[in-house]
Amino acid sequence: MKKFNTQAPISNRFTYAVLAIMLVVMAGCSGLRLAYNNGDTVLYWWLNAYVDLDRDQKGWVRDDIDKMFDWHRKTQLKDYVEILRTGQKQLQGNITQADLMSDYSEIKQRTQALLLKAAPDLADLARSLKPEQIAQMEKKFKSNNEDYRKKYLSGDQDKRQKLRYKKAMEQFELWFGSFSSEQEAVIHKASDARPLNNDIWLDERMRRQQNVLTLVKKVHQEKLGKEAAAALITTLIKDSFERLEHSERKAFFDSYEASTAQMVLTVIKIATPAQKTHAIKRMQGWIDDFNSLAAQPK
Repeated sequence: MKKFNTQAPISNRFTYAVLAIMLVVMAGCSGLRLAYNNGDTVLYWWLNAYVDLDRDQKGWVRDDIDKMFDWHRKTQLKDYVEILRTGQKQLQGNITQADLMSDYSEIKQRTQALLLKAAPDLADLARSLKPEQIAQMEKKFKSNNEDYRKKYLSGDQDKRQKLRYKKAMEQFELWFGSFSSEQEAVIHKASDARPLNNDIWLDERMRRQQNVLTLVKKVHQEKLGKEAAAALITTLIKDSFERLEHSERKAFFDSYEASTAQMVLTVIKIATPAQKTHAIKRMQGWIDDFNSLAAQPK
């Protein structure tokens, strides 16, 4: 069963990282196949908003994105099918918190593999960036952070708890359908039991952004070749994932992941047979879509 990550600690990575996020977001679309088939365009415009691609870059960046989607379609979607099938079986069995943590670990591994695959293309892009494009990226980061502050750091703790609960419920309702008021009260309690510190998430977000900016400035200033740039990007990707395991904030991250898994487990345990059937049918729809996409020629 896929874990609901309602405050993803690995969000906002450079460029193609958004593809991994898109695959989660698109699961909420009724037309997943349509969304996936247009994902290359969405990703291109997302990237363009960060660096304002020039005329020379636009063509080969589109080609790189097309190749990435083609690789992903041919090699990764079948794995997503297996993850969903595992989720269907777990919903019909006696799922444990350890199962959820294992599922989450597998999803993180898939995400990392996607980013590492993109490293050579990211190296090409990093080497092509001009000073004004790096400045645009920095400006975009600052703007995004300001939006985060307004949304997640405004109001008191109770307001932030309610916002987080609302976001969690949107995901749970996507999977299971509507809940009774009694179920909602139980879920709300489980949501509030998670540690809440949005200042930490913002600081981690800004740390990652600064690492990206430092990297692209180094590539530009030292005029690094593709191999050297790709090595730096690979190291950055791996360090970003490993930080959760070796950070001075490890206790907080571990507590957050464990309590989020416990919240998901709570929802599964209180779900009615009809709600579980709803989730299993939704997974089957996505399985059918992924199988169709994997078999679809470019």
